[in-house]
Amino acid sequence: MAEIEVRNVQKRFGEFVAVHDSSFTIRSGEFFVMLGPSGCGKTTTLRMIAGLELPTSGQILFDGEDVTFLRASRRDIAFMFQLFALYPHMKVFDNIAFPLKCHGVSRRERRRRVEETAALLRIEHFLHRRVSELAGGDRQRVALGRAIVREPRAFLMDEPLGALDTEMRELMCGELRTLHDRLHATTLYVTHDQMEAMSMADRIIVMNHGVIEQIGAPQEIYDRPRTMFVADFIGSPSMSFLRFEGAVRTGQSSVAVGEAVVEVPELRESRAHGALALGVRPEHVRFSDASALRGRVYGTEYLGTTQIVTVETDHGPIRARMSARQRVAPGENVGIECRPGHLVVFDAHDGRALDSGLFRRGADG
Repeated sequence: MAEIEVRNVQKRFGEFVAVHDSSFTIRSGEFFVMLGPSGCGKTTTLRMIAGLELPTSGQILFDGEDVTFLRASRRDIAFMFQLFALYPHMKVFDNIAFPLKCHGVSRRERRRRVEETAALLRIEHFLHRRVSELAGGDRQRVALGRAIVREPRAFLMDEPLGALDTEMRELMCGELRTLHDRLHATTLYVTHDQMEAMSMADRIIVMNHGVIEQIGAPQEIYDRPRTMFVADFIGSPSMSFLRFEGAVRTGQSSVAVGEAVVEVPELRESRAHGALALGVRPEHVRFSDASALRGRVYGTEYLGTTQIVTVETDHGPIRARMSARQRVAPGENVGIECRPGHLVVFDAHDGRALDSGLFRRGADG
C-alpha cells in the first residue's frame, strides 16, 4: 500500500481558486477521510490525487515518487464514484473481472481473484446474476469488488454511499471499515456526511472554501476544534458559541461572559480587546441555580433517553444534552454551568481557536 503526500497543491479554474495551497500526508494503510460541504474542494483534491485533474501548482507523491503529471492509468489506484458505474447488462462475475481482463490477466487467474474477492465481500451467490437484478447495497459490494480485485496501491472513493438510503449507508459504513481493517489498504474517502467520517476514519481532513481547516483523529476534531467552522460543522447538534467582548492574556484561566466568570483551560496566548466566542459542546452544559450565566429555555428536542434543551442567553443560544427525565419547560429561567476543561475560546473575528491547555502539544491539526 502507498503513502500519499500532497505538497502545496493549488488548483485554479480561471480566476476561481478551488484548492488553496494544500499540504498533507496519507499514511500507508490509513483510512483517511476528506470532509466538508459541497464546493469546498475535496473532490477536486481527490481528482488531482487520482490523476483526473492536473494541479495548477504543487506536487503529489506516491511512496516518494512524483506522480503529479502521471496519467491516472499509471498510478495504480482504484477509483469508486457515487454512481457505481457498473455494466448492468453484464453478470456480477464479469463486472468484477473486467479490470483484470483489460490488463491481460489469464482466465484462470481472473477466476481465482474474483472468487476470492466475492468471498471477502460475501457475494459469492451473486456472481452469476446480472447487476440490474441487484439492490443498491449489493451493487455497492460489486463496485467494491471491482476495485479490490485489482489489488491497487490505494483506493480513492468519492461519496460512494451517497446513492444509498440511510439504513443501508449505516450498514455499509461498518462493512467498509471492517473490510479496510482486513485489507490494510490505503484509502482516501470523500464525503460531506460527518457520520460517515466519524465512524470510519483514522484521520479526518476538514475543508472549507478550498482551505484545510483542520487535520486530526475523529475525537481530536470533535473535542478540540481549531476553528469555529470545524466546531460548527462537526457534531449533532454542533458546538454552541457564547459571544462576548474582552481581552485575554497568557496564563489566564477564566473569561468574563457578561456578569458571569467562566473557568476555561489555561490560555497560552494574549489577545487585545475585541470580539471573542466561548465554544461549548451540549454534553458539557448543565443547569445550576447558583450560576450567574442565565437564560430562558427556548425549546426541547426529545431523543429517547436524552433530550437537547436550547436556552436563549444575552450572548447567544446554547444547547444542553441531558437526561430525558429532567423536566424543563419553555420560558423557564435557568442558570448555566459549563465544564471548564472542555471549553474553547475563539477569536470571533477570524474564527480561530486561541491556544490553550485544551490543545495537546504536538497533536494533529
